[in-house]
Amino acid sequence: MTQREIAEDIKAAVQTLRQGGLILYPTDTIWGIGCDAANEKAVRRIFQLKRREDNKAMICLVDSANRMQRYLRRVPDVAWDLIEYADKPLTLILDEAVNLAPNLIAEDGSVGIRVTHENISHELCFRYERAIVSTSANISGEPSPTCFAEISAEIKHGVDYVMRSRQNDLSKSKPSQIIKLSYDGQIQILRK
Repeated sequence: MTQREIAEDIKAAVQTLRQGGLILYPTDTIWGIGCDAANEKAVRRIFQLKRREDNKAMICLVDSANRMQRYLRRVPDVAWDLIEYADKPLTLILDEAVNLAPNLIAEDGSVGIRVTHENISHELCFRYERAIVSTSANISGEPSPTCFAEISAEIKHGVDYVMRSRQNDLSKSKPSQIIKLSYDGQIQILRK
C-alpha cells in the first residue's frame, strides 16, 4: 500500500472508532479487534462477538508512555524502565485504572495496557488520541490467528471496519509478554 492509502485506511478506522464502532486492525503482535477503550457499549459488543465471558479482561493500546498515564491513577516507577528497555511487545497489568469503560477494567481494578511501536497501530493510536481496545481476532477458545488470512469470516463480518493495511503480511506474529506490577513492588510474569 502507498503512504496515502495507509493514511486513508487509518483515517477510516479513526472515524469508525469515534462513531462507537469496532475495527479489525494489525497491531505490534497479532491482529486485533478494537474499539474506543472508554466506550462501554462498544466493549460489550467485542465480548459478544468473541463469545467471551465479560469477566475476562482485555487489554488496550496507546501510542506513548505519557498517554498511558491518562488511564491510571499512578504508574509504578519500574513500569517506566520496563517500557523503555523492552525489546519486544510488552503488556503491563497495572492497578487503579481510570477513564476507561468499566467493563474493560478487571474486578481488582487493574487494566492491561501496552505502548505500541508498530507503525500502523502506533499511528492509529496517535491519530485517535485515546486508548484502543486490543484483543485477539478470534472466537474465545479458538486459536489466535497469527496473520490476517487466518481470521474467521465471522470475526471479519462482525466488525464495522476492516483495515486494509498489512493484510498481505504473512509473517507469523506472537502475543506480547505480560507482566503484572503491583504498587507494593511485586512483579509477576504472566506470559514470557
